[in-house]
Formats: sequence, C-alpha cells, structure tokens
Amino acid sequence: LDTLALLMMMFASFISMLIFIYSIGYMHDQGDRKRRYYTKVSLFLTAMLGLVMASNYLQMFIFWEIVGLCSYLLIGFWGFKHPKGEKASVAAASAAKKAFLVTRMGDVSLLAGLFVLLNAFSSLDFVTLFDPANIALVDKSTLGLGSLLIFGGVVGKSAQFPLHDWLPDAMEGPTTVSALIHAATMVKAGVYLTARSFPIFVQVSDVMLFIAVIGGVTALYAATMALNNMNI
Repeated sequence: LDTLALLMMMFASFISMLIFIYSIGYMHDQGDRKRRYYTKVSLFLTAMLGLVMASNYLQMFIFWEIVGLCSYLLIGFWGFKHPKGEKASVAAASAAKKAFLVTRMGDVSLLAGLFVLLNAFSSLDFVTLFDPANIALVDKSTLGLGSLLIFGGVVGKSAQFPLHDWLPDAMEGPTTVSALIHAATMVKAGVYLTARSFPIFVQVSDVMLFIAVIGGVTALYAATMALNNMNI
C-alpha cells in the first residue's frame, strides 16, 4: 500500500458509502430484488478495493475482470420486468451485453500486455517491474509494446476513444449504478492503472504522447456530445 493506493481506496469507499445510503430510498420498492442489487454492488466494491490493493498485475487483472462482470450485471439489472415496460427491459439487456463485449476488447489488450511484460521481466510483481535496474535491462521497443497494450485495457475500462460507445448506453441501469460505477468508481480504475503503470509508461516518450492524444480527443469528443444533447 502506498499513497496512490490509499487515496483510491478512500475515494472508492467514500463514494460507495454515499451511494449505498441513497440506495436505501431509491431501491425501497424493489422487493426481493433488493437482495440481488446489494449483493452486486457489494461485490463491485470488494473487487474495486482488491484491484487497488493488488501487489502484482495478475491479482489486479483478476479483480479488473470481476469489476467488469459487476458492471454487466448491474447495467442489466432491469433486463427483466423493467418498471418502464418490456421495451425498456430489452434496452437494458442490450446495453449490458454491449458494455460487456466492448470492455472485453480492452481487457484482451491488457492481457496481451501482461504476457509481454511477463516475457520481458519473468515476473508481474510491481516491485520487480518498477525497479529501475530491471527496466534498464529490457529493450525499449518491448517496453513500448507492453505499455501500449496495457493502455488498451485502460481505454476500454475508462470508455476512452475509440472504445467509448458503451458508456452512454450503460445508463439503462439504475441511476445509483450509473453514479457509482459509470460516473465515479469503475471508470477511475483505468486512471488508477495508468498512474500505477507510470514507471513503465514514462520510459517511452511515444507512449506518453499517445496517452495524451487519446485522453485529449476523448475529452473534446465527449464535451461536444454533451453540448449537442438536448436532455441535460
């Protein structure tokens, strides 16, 4: 645990606490489905904290996938018997599948990046990978390839261009889910992974430039979409 991990843990826990409290009123009329709802959001928070506390990329990837699974389950929470009718139920189920498939594209890229790093360092432990002496022994092109593939996972999870299309549809889930996962916490997992991997990313200037371009394009594109949306 370092400053970055502790900061992210406090952020995730505090936001989740507020959402859980609000959910008591928001989900009060869901009957037996409340148990399923609280199970899923609790699993999500567990996975999020596990992702942050992981000491190597393998542990992080396992919790990374559980976070994605919880996102799928919660977007499609109203896939059956939606309060707004059958059409809304179909939309929720479709949005859940879309989010799951698009984010998996990023996760495959992340997994490939971990294979590259494992081949180069013979370890996925952060202490080993971020040691300057070990980094100096690895070819820059290998580091660059591994970094770009890992950032591919970030792009998928954080809904950055071009894997951004799933996020607006994800709002088909309950509002509390959108606030907790898709506005505050899960999408920040990508930010955390970028910050955690910074000692490797910074070794190749082209990777840092690529991250800046993708982030800038995403910010500009999303802002123009918001300006064009009549529903505030």
